[in-house]
Amino acid sequence: MELRQLRHFAAVCEEQHFTRAAEYLGITQSGLSASIRALERDLDAQLLLRTTRRVTPTPTGRLLLAEAQRILAAADGLRELVADDQSVRGTLSLGTEQCMGVVEAVPLLHRYRALHPEVTLNLQQEATGELLAQVRAGRLDAALVAGTLREGEGVRILRITEEPMMLLSAPDHPLDSGDVLTRLAHEEYVDLHPGWGARDCADRAFADFGITRRVALQVNDVYTLLDLVHRGMGVAVVPRPVLDKPQADGLRSTALPGGTRWAVGLALPGGTRHSTATRAFVDLLRAEHPIDDADY
Repeated sequence: MELRQLRHFAAVCEEQHFTRAAEYLGITQSGLSASIRALERDLDAQLLLRTTRRVTPTPTGRLLLAEAQRILAAADGLRELVADDQSVRGTLSLGTEQCMGVVEAVPLLHRYRALHPEVTLNLQQEATGELLAQVRAGRLDAALVAGTLREGEGVRILRITEEPMMLLSAPDHPLDSGDVLTRLAHEEYVDLHPGWGARDCADRAFADFGITRRVALQVNDVYTLLDLVHRGMGVAVVPRPVLDKPQADGLRSTALPGGTRWAVGLALPGGTRHSTATRAFVDLLRAEHPIDDADY
């Protein structure tokens, strides 16, 4: 059994597809299939269930996957340790939600590049749910995420700040009059797609209210959401920093009842030694924003 085979096996499990895994690894599909077959022969066990649509690990394969991910993380950490000659180099793969307002990735990376020009930077913009999955799988070194931010297996969260959730409506919409909760139950909503931090907070808040809300329109960027609210096509639930955007001018706003908070933090792989490039990014972030984790 070789480290290379474990990496191939983990990629197939994560992609659930041989062709996509081969493209991700940069090898041929036939070479990948041969590597997996050799691993199964070596262990004398079937590790994958293959169908025409997807590939999933067997119960034995799931046990191996957990150990393989731990071994690969340790191997990557050793590689970084050996390569560390007191200079920051290598690659930093950073994920971020768009338009957070509190912490913005691009200005941070601009300052990071000035300090560490030998680091290759990769930036990926996705919803928080997808970013956390990428961090957990080891495809991102870190990610700026938002929402309720509850730590899960394989992910550590360094909390940066929290903001209240607000209700936004068109200028002529009387959202803040009368019994707000009663009105909320009968509104139509414009919201981001599931997986975004703000959507996660809104869904949890309305579940706590015991209200089933109707999301009439779902979008994947804040600016389109604000435009739709301006046009009276629905009420929105957004974090307070969204009110600072010029596109929010003229909209009515009121705090969402219940004290729901939208948190911003940095997600890191848990249980592994982070690269020098990642640690340098955390140091820069800590210098500019308070991080609620004194033990890092």
